Amino acid sequence: MVKEIKVEPVTRLEGHGDLHVVIGDDGKVKDVQFNITSTRFFEKFVEGRYCEHVPRITPRICGICPIPHHLTPTKAVEDAWDVEIPEPAYKLRQLFINAKQYSSHLLHFYALAAPDFLVGPFADPALRNVVHVINKMPDVGKMALKMMDFGQKLCQEIGGKSVHPISAIVGGMKKPMDESARDKFLKKVDEQIEFTKKTVEIGLKVVEDYWDVVANVGVVPTYYLALTKNGVHDIYDGDIRVVTPDGKKLDYDVHDYLEVIGEHIPKHSYATHTYYKPAGYPEGIYRANCLAMINAADKMATPLAQEALETFRAKLGEISHHTFAYHWARLIETVEAIENVKTLLEDPDIVNPDCKTLDVEPKEGVGVGITEAPRGLLVYNIWSDAEGICKKLNLMVATNHNIAGIEKSLMHTAKQVFEQNALDGLKLPDPWIK
Repeated sequence: MVKEIKVEPVTRLEGHGDLHVVIGDDGKVKDVQFNITSTRFFEKFVEGRYCEHVPRITPRICGICPIPHHLTPTKAVEDAWDVEIPEPAYKLRQLFINAKQYSSHLLHFYALAAPDFLVGPFADPALRNVVHVINKMPDVGKMALKMMDFGQKLCQEIGGKSVHPISAIVGGMKKPMDESARDKFLKKVDEQIEFTKKTVEIGLKVVEDYWDVVANVGVVPTYYLALTKNGVHDIYDGDIRVVTPDGKKLDYDVHDYLEVIGEHIPKHSYATHTYYKPAGYPEGIYRANCLAMINAADKMATPLAQEALETFRAKLGEISHHTFAYHWARLIETVEAIENVKTLLEDPDIVNPDCKTLDVEPKEGVGVGITEAPRGLLVYNIWSDAEGICKKLNLMVATNHNIAGIEKSLMHTAKQVFEQNALDGLKLPDPWIK
C-alpha cells in the first residue's frame, strides 16, 4: 500500500507550500514533491503601469523580504533608463538591505531553526516553538527579540515602515536618514555586535552537538547560484556567480542571466523550476540562499564575518554540500550584516541630503536589477516603452531558484531516513531545554 506523508504548510514565503513524500509498499521512497503556488502573477499586475510604480507594487509579494522586492525593481528601472544614483543613495540602500538581512536571518534562526535544535527534533511539536524557547531560556529570548527589533526599527526608519517600504525612487532615495535617528542606532550597534557574537556561539554549539547529523544527513552535491562583487560577498550589487559541484567558480554579467538559468514548470507543480544551463557544462540543479552565497564568496566583506567563514571552511571544506550547514552559513551572513550596518551608520553620507538625482527621464529600454534576498537571488528584468510604461516584467524570486534543489535534497534525505535508517547510530544530543 502506498503511503503518503504530507506536511502543510511548509512556508508562506513568496507563495504557499506543502511537502509530499510518497512511500511504496516496499518501503522505498517513490517521489518527493515540494509544491508552491508561485507569485509570478505579479508580472501581469505591473504591465501597463508606470515603471516608477513597480517598486511600490512588488514589495507586496512577500512580508519577509519586501525590501529586496522594493530595491531590486528600482535598480532594474534605473538600468533600463540609464540612471546613475548618487553615492549617498547607494550607501543608504546598502544600509537598508543589510538591516533587513540582519533581522530576517535572526528571525529564521531563533524562531524557525533554534526550537528544533534546542528542544530536540523528536520532542513534542507543541514545545518546538519560539515561545517555549523564550519561556525556558529568557535571557536568550530577550536577546533575540532585541536583535530582531533593532533590525526592523532600522528598516522602518529608512523605509517609512518596516514592511512594504516606499523610500526608494528611480534615481536614489526619497530622503537621507535623520541625524538624531542615526545617532540613536549608533548607540545601540555595539551591543548588537556582542549579541551577534553570542548567537554565533550558540550556533557553533549546535553544530558540534549535531555534528553527526550535519556531516552525514542531506549531503547533496549541486550547483550553487549567488551574487558576488569581484568575488566578495555582497547582497546589493555584483555579478551572478555559479559554483559547480566540484568547486569551480564561474562569473556572469547580470544581463546574461537567461544564458545561465533555464526555466520550466513541471507537471506536478504550479511553480517555475530553474536549472543551470551554461555552454560547456552539463545542465544541473542548483541551490541558492545563504549556503550558496558562502560557497560562492572568495571572502567576506567584513573582518568578523571573514573569521567566521574561515572557521566554517576549516570544518566543512572550501565548498560545502551539507544541507544542515545552511544554518551556519546564515549566521556568517548575519555577522557581516551587522558589521556593515555599523560601518554605514558611521559614514557621514548616510545623512547627506544629496541622495537623489532629479535628472531622470523615461526612455525605451530593457533593464535588469539583482540583489540577494534573505532566501536567495532575486532578479527583475523590466521592459519600458518611451513613455516609461512597463511593457513586460520577468521576475525570478528566491523560491523559484530553490524548488528543484529542495526537492533533490528532500529526496536524498527521505531515502536516507526511510530506506537506509540513516539516523540509526548517529550521535544526537540531549535537548538543551525540556
